Amino acid sequence: MKNGLAEPAVQRIAQGIAAVYPQFDREQFVDLALDGLETLELKQRVMHLIAVLQQTLPEDFTETAKILVALPEHWDRGDPDDSLRGFAIWPVTDFVAVAGIAYPQQAFKALAALSPLFSAEFAIRPFIEKYPEQSWEQLLAWTTSDDEHLRRLASEGCRPRLPWGAQLKELIADPAPILPILEVLKNDSSLYVRRSVANNLNDIAKDHPELVLDLCQVWQKGANADLQWLIKHATRSLVKQGHPKSFPLLGYTADPQLKLEEFAVLDQQVTMGDSLTFALALRAEEMQQKFVLDYAVHFMKANGKTASKVFKLKNLSLNKGEMFAIEKSHSFKAISTRKYYPGEHFVALHVNGQEIDRLAFTLKE
Repeated sequence: MKNGLAEPAVQRIAQGIAAVYPQFDREQFVDLALDGLETLELKQRVMHLIAVLQQTLPEDFTETAKILVALPEHWDRGDPDDSLRGFAIWPVTDFVAVAGIAYPQQAFKALAALSPLFSAEFAIRPFIEKYPEQSWEQLLAWTTSDDEHLRRLASEGCRPRLPWGAQLKELIADPAPILPILEVLKNDSSLYVRRSVANNLNDIAKDHPELVLDLCQVWQKGANADLQWLIKHATRSLVKQGHPKSFPLLGYTADPQLKLEEFAVLDQQVTMGDSLTFALALRAEEMQQKFVLDYAVHFMKANGKTASKVFKLKNLSLNKGEMFAIEKSHSFKAISTRKYYPGEHFVALHVNGQEIDRLAFTLKE
């Protein structure tokens, strides 16, 4: 992804600013921006370009803010087929959080202008920390904007555990200031916005599961299909963790009555690079048994202990006497996100997040 901030992006930044700010030394900016850029990783490139913008834009941020507000009208949005075309504006947006941190009101105007080009959820976070009262007032105002990008920014910017972003530790401890924002946006007309609301709640649920479940129970009363989807997406981590209150909330049987007719691994030994295959069969013992069926692999770690990871299998609805049977393979091909170690592993079945059985197998080199 770092290639989204290579020379073409630098040229687009230079072209856009020069169109708004005639005194801009475009050649100097490009030379400074390209100096050493190829050796840097993605976030390093963002920081490098922010530093170059600081050297080449006016020191007075009130003047710079006017340039940034006018920039979108002259911005080259790039090739529509380029999935990374939005990255070019990223350093400009995050520059606001560095150069404009002492000027929150001017910074908010700049971020509002730039956010439709590349979401400003990273740039708004330092302001939330330094100017909480002003920031919450601004975020709440954005929830009623005609622009879906600003409505989304209101939610995405205050996510406590935003991926790639600095954690907002005060909101991890107490997410109460976020809730009025989400309340306004929960029925937003834009899926883009509703998805952010769900992701924000999913963040909160990692530290305050009961708060999220109680809120979703309130929201569920009279909820339309869009809000039902949002609730399901917001509680996905709680479902994966097997939190007992999450399943009735989503319409699953609180205590499903099932009989495990079969559970077997087809080979007790699996070679790295091959796959584990297991078979299972479940029969419903009562009517209308609706449940989530997952499996977990307990991987051997370097220290000889095991750590489990849950994988999705199927959401099921069975009537009394009906059976569900499946044969499933899990690959042990080398991947960059996990290192495999030889030794005894386990595969476990989970119904509504609760383990009902597990089997051992050996992974060998």
